[in-house]
Amino acid sequence: MSNLVAITFNDEEQATRALGSIRALEHDGKLGVEDTAVVTKDADGKIHVKNEASSGTETGAVVGAVLGSLLFFVFPVGIIVGGIAGGLIGRAAAPGIDGKFVKEIEDGLPAGGSALFLLTKSDGGDAGLLIAAMRQYEGTVVQTSLDEEEEAALRESLK
Repeated sequence: MSNLVAITFNDEEQATRALGSIRALEHDGKLGVEDTAVVTKDADGKIHVKNEASSGTETGAVVGAVLGSLLFFVFPVGIIVGGIAGGLIGRAAAPGIDGKFVKEIEDGLPAGGSALFLLTKSDGGDAGLLIAAMRQYEGTVVQTSLDEEEEAALRESLK
């Protein structure tokens, strides 16, 4: 089971910086991240979404490309078709963050605001590390699937 965390910020850059802090934890092997999305709304109200591929999509694309390359001798487009098919299968098996949910949050962002969406592996590390990493930012927790104590601690850390 994965944990979803959605946080909004009044600053256009904070979600990106917060994601950098999360990626540092992931790089150190302290937190498992399945999917992320950063949404920003510029001063003119234009929305920008950076949705990184989930691990399921990445794995599916790699496996599909390898299988496609084995068929390359028979069908010259095997690598391309295999990669695309594998990515789609991986995306279906591990769908990541719901696009409709992201759209709901982006519609409510103020101009110059941002939002961070994280899908973390429940066995991929300590939620306390996530909470500690967010202490340096000011934001509002929109939704989480963390337990009540962890969610309350996250809300408090973002003040």
